[in-house]
Amino acid sequence: MAVKKWVKFPHASATFDYAGARLAKAWERLHAGDQEAFPDKKHIAALQKKYPKLKASGEADAVADALQNAWRDFHRGEFQKAAEAGEALGAIGATVANKAEGIYATHLAKDVDRGAHFERCAKRAEAAIAAMPDEANAHYFHAFALGRYSQTISITKALAQGLGGKIRESLERTLKLAPKHAEAHTALGLYHAEIIDKIGALVGGLTYGAKADTGLKHFQEALKLTPHAPITHIEYGNGLLMMFGKKRAGEVVKAFEAAAALKPMEAMEALDIERAKAELAG
Repeated sequence: MAVKKWVKFPHASATFDYAGARLAKAWERLHAGDQEAFPDKKHIAALQKKYPKLKASGEADAVADALQNAWRDFHRGEFQKAAEAGEALGAIGATVANKAEGIYATHLAKDVDRGAHFERCAKRAEAAIAAMPDEANAHYFHAFALGRYSQTISITKALAQGLGGKIRESLERTLKLAPKHAEAHTALGLYHAEIIDKIGALVGGLTYGAKADTGLKHFQEALKLTPHAPITHIEYGNGLLMMFGKKRAGEVVKAFEAAAALKPMEAMEALDIERAKAELAG
């Protein structure tokens, strides 16, 4: 994967060390938001049986070890290393590759590089969907990448290009496959909020089915599922601001305060908490 030099995670990586058995023990907490299954040999073998093309990625035990190490790199903040390791495994490594590159692009990449990262993630996700059509995170990271890419070109331009429908379709597919996928609930909440914010509730509702009540339901479900995740509170606050403006400013501040008060379990959460604190300070 040809990329420019990536910016390093600006905190102590050793803080989020999940060497050996620590990863499996912390997995449920770390992946409550994306519902990704722990990639042990049994899970990898099941995927390879269900999707025979995945066997080209290697023997199940070797793939499991490689994926676990890639996730350790991700949680530690070594995003480039995690993305490259996932990319090397093909479709079966797409989730860790897309999450690593996507979180990196969201928080650390230079503005000029951000769009290219998200475009690469979207293409990787499309390949993963083709190879593993029933895997929720193949669809989720397609929506995630297109959503973040849309923000780099403006939501109105993205809607004109038909990206809104693709995002919604991928998120709805994600939730059909994984109803407790908190990150997809958050993203669907943002879908409604951003459309209402950019083109108004009336046009947004008639043209794209965007509704504040529906957006709120998705945000509230995400908060119920992952109250410990900083991003859930941050995006809830952003959603309130986009849909209601100053009318609910107090709740927006409380949402960011809730995120800022949490203790990070991984590099991604540390970056999210840093973002929440910056918003409160600004």
